[in-house]
Amino acid sequence: MISPWDRWYSTSCCLCCHVRTGTIILGVWYMLINAVVLLILLTALSDPEQYHLTSAELANDLDVMDDANMCIASAISLLMILICGMATYGAYKLRAAWIIPFFCYQIFDFALNTLVAVSIVVYPNTIQDYLQQLPDNFPYKEEIAALSNVCLVLIVLLFIGCILSFKAYLIACVWNCYRYVTGRGSSEILLYVTTNDTTVSHLWRPPV
Repeated sequence: MISPWDRWYSTSCCLCCHVRTGTIILGVWYMLINAVVLLILLTALSDPEQYHLTSAELANDLDVMDDANMCIASAISLLMILICGMATYGAYKLRAAWIIPFFCYQIFDFALNTLVAVSIVVYPNTIQDYLQQLPDNFPYKEEIAALSNVCLVLIVLLFIGCILSFKAYLIACVWNCYRYVTGRGSSEILLYVTTNDTTVSHLWRPPV
């Protein structure tokens, strides 16, 4: 009997590259995105007058992001860079334990997006409330707001469904990379033990 985990196990991803290579590319890509976000946040903190959006600009009674929230977002971006760097290093150096934090982040992110999809189904009016909070100069705001709630819910769920499918595929790639690195480490240990046992058996001769 083949277990479901072994049935979905594959060492290739994106139909062309190895899961180890795919994990390295994914880790570097996430690091670049979070580095850009961190750079933008640090620039906004250094010059708040230029990047700070007020409530009058957004027709809202709250500021988009104050200094405290920017500091928290910067800390999260820095932590994400560290986690993605660990995954990249773990996949490159064949260290399975270094991949686990990035895999846990992927699971957490997938769960959050799933909760968003469930909340949209349970509370479909939240889409209209969100549209009303957008600035007046937002592109196609009136056209989107003119659609019915059912149509908006279907469009948003289709969009989130595509995102969830893509995220699930990336999770499977990282998990397969973790299994590959773990299996490779176990094989090397077994080969080392077998080689040592063979060497000892050749060195030791039974008494005649």
